[in-house]
Amino acid sequence: MALMDFIKKQFIDVIEWTEDADGTLAWRFPMTDMEIQNGAVLVVRESQLALFVNEGRVADVFAPGSYRLGTQTLPLLTNLRHWDKLFASPFKSDVYFFSTRQQIDQKWGTAQPITLRDADFGSVRLRAFGNFSYRVANARRFHTEISGTRPSYDRAELDGQLRALVLPALSQAVATSGIAFIDLAANQPLLAQTLHTALAGAFEQIGLALETVTVQNVSLPDQLQKVLDQKIGIGMVGDDLAKLMQYQTAQAIPQFAQAGGIASDAMGMGAGIALGQVMAQHLTAGMQSTGVPVAGAAPSKATSPQDLLATLEKLAQLKDQGVLTQAEFDAKKAQLLGQLTN
Repeated sequence: MALMDFIKKQFIDVIEWTEDADGTLAWRFPMTDMEIQNGAVLVVRESQLALFVNEGRVADVFAPGSYRLGTQTLPLLTNLRHWDKLFASPFKSDVYFFSTRQQIDQKWGTAQPITLRDADFGSVRLRAFGNFSYRVANARRFHTEISGTRPSYDRAELDGQLRALVLPALSQAVATSGIAFIDLAANQPLLAQTLHTALAGAFEQIGLALETVTVQNVSLPDQLQKVLDQKIGIGMVGDDLAKLMQYQTAQAIPQFAQAGGIASDAMGMGAGIALGQVMAQHLTAGMQSTGVPVAGAAPSKATSPQDLLATLEKLAQLKDQGVLTQAEFDAKKAQLLGQLTN
């Protein structure tokens, strides 16, 4: 009886995989010192593929189902081994199983901001992150390109490579979408679809099917975000230079309060409103001295060419700092030169 049990254990009559380890993409059926019995049953469950490899060559791929192994189910394998006895004796062959379930909620993101061209700002340094899902679609290609002959291949081993594919694809997706950064938040689904199109081919080359891609957030680094916030605030002010100076005054109040002087004295007396009035008076006086018209102020005397030149220099500094756009600067320059010719 013991001899019969020993002999029975040497032959495999059922080949199957129950996927007891989550995250395993490929698994080799253990075949050490064992042979597949002629007429054995191969069980491939839904969400699986099975691959037969004989003497280093892929013999056949099996879709979900139950197969009784013989000359009719393994014609290529029979040809490789030149078996003319129609499986009269047991045979050996490596059998690999592949999970075709969707691998969901895989994270991607930019480790460092990437520089991209932008329709509004010329170029921006962009950060983005989201998730994606994929599945093994071509067992033969995934085996030859990725998993190989190892006993098992885990999803974690592939994560770094897949995320590395996203960065160049993200640059391409933003460039080809034609969407300016300011509009990206409202067009994340379109960006995700463009990113999917750019990535699908690279996934297919290694035997994977890219199922979904989502973009959860697109943002700028903190310093650039502050510049954008300031530009948005200036845009809300418009072309009124007096309102622009008032806006800058409001932005500068915390810095003045820390620096001392008039601002800290006013803050010390609990007169925040008075602070704004005092600063506005100083700014108005300075603007009138340079000939810049101030809304609500009394008309100043005719300005000299030297005063106009000084005003233009100050406006140029504001433009260089990004406070004024080129168009705003040109409009104010034309206005001041018009005063000079009148």
